[in-house]
Amino acid sequence: MNVDRSRKDAGAMIGSGAISASFLGAVPHFLPLAIFPLLVAAASYGGWWLVGPFAFLFANSLDPVFGIEERNMDPHQTNEGMLFWYKLSIWSWALLWPATLIFVLWHIYAEGSIVAWERCVLAVQLIMSAPLAYMVSHEFIHRRAAWERRVGEFLVASVSYPLYSTEHLYIHHARVCTPGDPESAPRGMSFWRFLANGLPKCIAASWKYERDRLARRQQRPWHITNPFWRYLFETSAWYVIGWWLGGLAGVLIFLAMGVSVFFQMRLSDYIQHYGLRRIKRPDGRFERVSPHHGWSAGYRLTNWLYFNAQRHPDHHAAAKRRYPVLQHYCDDAASQLPGTYGAMMGLALFPNRWFKAIDPIVDQHRARFYPDIDDWSAYDSNAFAKRPEALDAIAEILAAAPRLASWMNRMPSLLDNLLVKEFTDLDLPEGFGLDPETERIARRGLARVYWTRELDVDEMKEQIADIPAQDAKETAEVAREWCNSKVFQIGVHVIRNNLTPIEASTAISRVADASVAAVLASVCDDLADRRTSSPDYGICAVALGELAVGGRILSSDLDLMLLCDDECSEDIVKLGRQFQKALEMFSRDNLLFVRYSRKATGFSIRSFKDFLAHFKNSVSWDDFQELVPSRPLFVWGNSDIAERFDTARRDILARIPERDVPVSDLRTVPDQVAVEPGPDLFRHINGGLTDIECVARILQMKFGCEAPEILSVAAPSVFRLAGAHGLIPEYVGDRLAAAALLWRSLNNALCLVTDENFVPDEASVRVKSFISEAAGSEDFEALCREVRKTAKQATVDIGQIRSATGVGQGISA
Repeated sequence: MNVDRSRKDAGAMIGSGAISASFLGAVPHFLPLAIFPLLVAAASYGGWWLVGPFAFLFANSLDPVFGIEERNMDPHQTNEGMLFWYKLSIWSWALLWPATLIFVLWHIYAEGSIVAWERCVLAVQLIMSAPLAYMVSHEFIHRRAAWERRVGEFLVASVSYPLYSTEHLYIHHARVCTPGDPESAPRGMSFWRFLANGLPKCIAASWKYERDRLARRQQRPWHITNPFWRYLFETSAWYVIGWWLGGLAGVLIFLAMGVSVFFQMRLSDYIQHYGLRRIKRPDGRFERVSPHHGWSAGYRLTNWLYFNAQRHPDHHAAAKRRYPVLQHYCDDAASQLPGTYGAMMGLALFPNRWFKAIDPIVDQHRARFYPDIDDWSAYDSNAFAKRPEALDAIAEILAAAPRLASWMNRMPSLLDNLLVKEFTDLDLPEGFGLDPETERIARRGLARVYWTRELDVDEMKEQIADIPAQDAKETAEVAREWCNSKVFQIGVHVIRNNLTPIEASTAISRVADASVAAVLASVCDDLADRRTSSPDYGICAVALGELAVGGRILSSDLDLMLLCDDECSEDIVKLGRQFQKALEMFSRDNLLFVRYSRKATGFSIRSFKDFLAHFKNSVSWDDFQELVPSRPLFVWGNSDIAERFDTARRDILARIPERDVPVSDLRTVPDQVAVEPGPDLFRHINGGLTDIECVARILQMKFGCEAPEILSVAAPSVFRLAGAHGLIPEYVGDRLAAAALLWRSLNNALCLVTDENFVPDEASVRVKSFISEAAGSEDFEALCREVRKTAKQATVDIGQIRSATGVGQGISA
């Protein structure tokens, strides 16, 4: 939505009418020159004369007394010749600043007519006056005449920031209110964060622009025509003057002026464009700059003192206009700040107060100028700031999967994985098929075949091995990035309905196996490089819990048990510590696993002898339950160690029926917990996920000896196999398998899109729709009914199993 030229001019002509250029009209704009005699007098006489510069610097606090000026010159009826007196005011300022600066510095460092405290006060006043130089230079660098632009450079070089000439003209004006502009603050960013990010981004963007401009001329970046050489010379000249006048102290005052200018500049930029965004058009380009892409204020005195700086919206709409012709816009063309620029700068220093005051005005601005856009979260996101070209994907993920979105905002580089061939070949473009349903089936078929059939663990390990890494530390970093990229791709496939949550869990389990095995293998390779012979022992990493069965789709625990087939020598103990260090690095910022901590885990290497002795004497059913879904994940050294573990595991589980299964200790939650749907709407109700998983685990422990195939499968398969073997009624097994499948689908969907703070009533329609679709329901209300119905039937079925087999005595009916 753009404001065209006719609307801009029509919207500008408000108030009591247009004004004409005249000598009397220019006189107020000579007020900024008052700083020079005040500084000269303070430097010459000290004492009470030092009050003068402070009075000038805080004069804009009198804005309410002078009121608001909303009248404008007609830009089409005002030519350059009519603006002589206005131009003279700014030319005079540019002429007087260098002379006054040197004069004041001379009195601070060389001339002895004022005492030490007066010199310090004068230095502070000079530092506070320095931002005026950048404001005046701003007017010069926008001129067409080369000599005026050079004057602007010279002025801003006197305060250590000549880079402003490139940054402001070619970066800020071209990219204003887009993520490419380091001077436009998005909604929700505090000034202090904006300030901290400023200088590196400004330098980098300016250097890149000048480098690219020279490249178009087929010249090297360090060619003599690169303006950075000129900036360096101009700034150095001023520092030489500072050294000549005051030595190191003279250099320090120039540095202090530079800091003051940069701070003031960033503060000004922050309030001028805070929260304003240019929207992306369907062709991928940003809309044209309009007056509503800058904040306006019409206070008369501040505009006299700072050359109409508060008419910033028109400055971006018509950057070549000289300051007296800049237009003031009414509310229907540009949003107004609730106070002067000076007042807003003071408010911006306190983020909470700033957000409270300005964010509602930003929302009003958006509603006024973009009534068709209801959700601005994509434009306000950190991901958009780093990857603006991925706006559509960002908006899609933000709407459908808040959990993925939080990672996307934290690591915007994840979005790059949606552009690689591996993803785009599966996510076919719209319009290739006969109808949308055919396209959906084709996409889902391709994704399903690739992620659940073609891309197996061995192929994944080869992909990781193809990425250069020199040691275990680098491999841990490489594996983490590879793991995140795969999980993010799978997550986006799920929210686009290319994969079901169950299919995604299969793929993600393989990603977990491959990445963890690659990290452990790299540690062993490091050890092998330091050895002169192959090890005569074997190491087996056993996956436990969720890692073994793929129970969670994100934020899984990295549960491992390490076994060796010999006594744990010092070398093996050291190897275990190296495993821990590598896994700790691997799990840092990992999308799949929670942060692994050596201090918080019981991770250790056990010999087979100790392993068998522990379970022979153990009375902890937690140990036995943990062992049921375990499986070898990585083997190094003697290859038969995995087989030895499987044999030992079956022997241990075979002895479980000899004991009384203490299922009465299993905790359940009363029905009333699930009266209202919540984040755990299916987990803790009777017959829900917790009960189903407990019964499946007990069936595995009780009948694992009779039917070994049920030991290493997920709960749905446990019930089907138990029914097929006659261990439980077959129809009960089928129903419980269906319930387990529903709970796992829901669990994976919620893990993908929600976090611990998920509240259904506050969730977006898209999130609810995704969760419903994952469970095969029409809508969220139908899903809640299905949850209650399934849980009720599962409770009855668990009761039948309890009566028939004695399993599940602790599960309440």
